[in-house]
Amino acid sequence: MTKISGSSSSPSSNSPLASVHVSVKTQFLPEESSQEDQVYSFAYTVTIRNEGPQAVQLVARHWLIDDAKGQRQEVRGLGVVGHQPLIRPGESFEYTSGARLGSPMGSMQGSYFLITEDAHWFEAPIPIFSLQAEPGSGSLGQLLH
Repeated sequence: MTKISGSSSSPSSNSPLASVHVSVKTQFLPEESSQEDQVYSFAYTVTIRNEGPQAVQLVARHWLIDDAKGQRQEVRGLGVVGHQPLIRPGESFEYTSGARLGSPMGSMQGSYFLITEDAHWFEAPIPIFSLQAEPGSGSLGQLLH
């Protein structure tokens, strides 16, 4: 299992009160992968914690997903897993999604676009983290910050 975490108090926001902490846990899914077909599936669970004094709403996401062959997938969209959660101060929102790669190793990174309850936009970066299939184990073993 890989874990990463990062915080954002974005200077691009006009509100110094916007602050979120993003952490990610990943897991290789051998039952949904096929070495023969060059398909490697991973689950990732993201926790977004509001560390600021006012509510924030996650509006959109942007992911860059790279495999070891140099192939890049870019994903943009509204919300996450069908939600645009409102996260109150001190609260967290957690969701699980997945990614498929054409190689047993790769990485993901990205950002969330959020708005504060007083209508200030900001971006929360998601630090790069690795996706790595360990044959036979179904687990990952790296901690990234």
